[in-house]
Amino acid sequence: MTSATPAPQDPVDAITAQWAVVRPDLDTVPMAVFGRIYRLSGAIGARMDKAYARFGIARGEFDVLGTLRRSGEPYTLSPRELSATLMLTTGGMTGRLDKLERAGLLSRSPDPHDRRGLRVTLSDRGRELVDEAVAAGLAVQREALESALDDEEAELLSGLLRKLMTATGA
Repeated sequence: MTSATPAPQDPVDAITAQWAVVRPDLDTVPMAVFGRIYRLSGAIGARMDKAYARFGIARGEFDVLGTLRRSGEPYTLSPRELSATLMLTTGGMTGRLDKLERAGLLSRSPDPHDRRGLRVTLSDRGRELVDEAVAAGLAVQREALESALDDEEAELLSGLLRKLMTATGA
C-alpha cells in the first residue's frame, strides 16, 4: 500500500492553520489562494527589479518602454494612452517620462493632430534596451515556473488565473 505524499507546507499553510484553530467555521481557501498570489507577486517582483536594474531601469520604467515597444512601429503613444494602459496618473507618468527622456530612451514631441498634445516615441537606444530587458525578465519568470511546474501545469495555472481575473474584473 502506498501513501500519498503530503504537499509541501509554506507560510500560507501556517496562517490558514492558525485560523482553523481559532475560527474553525471559516473557509480559508480564498485566503490561501490570494495569499499565495500576493506573496508570489512580491517575490517575483523583487527578482524582476534585479533583472531590470542591470539595464539602469526600474519596473515602472520598463513598463513605459515595454508599452511603447509592444505598440508597434512607430513606437509612439500619447502620454494619456500610456497612463491609461499603465493605470497611472498623469503626474506619475510625467516623472517616468522625464527620467527616460533624460536617459535618451524616448523623446517627446508635439502631436501634429492636437496643438495641446504630445507624442512619446521610443528611441532606437530605448528599443534596444527594452528588447534586452524583456528577455532578461522572461528568463527570471521562466526559471521560477520551471522550478516548480511542467509546461502543462504552467498552462493550466495561466488559464485558471485568467478565469479568475476575468470573473473579478481585474
